[in-house]
Amino acid sequence: MNTDTIGTMAGNVWAALSEVGSVDTKQLKKLAKAKTERELFAALGWLAREGKVVFTAGEDKELLVSLVQD
Repeated sequence: MNTDTIGTMAGNVWAALSEVGSVDTKQLKKLAKAKTERELFAALGWLAREGKVVFTAGEDKELLVSLVQD
């Protein structure tokens, strides 16, 4: 995995979140078509560093992810 792959996946994650709003990481992995959890979490780290995503705890202690609202 390199920065190009992570950047591309970050774009996929952003696009998926812009369509569905808040979603758990299991569903987000499918929506963004990430091959592995590692790939998904690297992309989420990229977006978090840019201040574009918010993480919250769901009812079942799931990690929910959504885009930062302007």
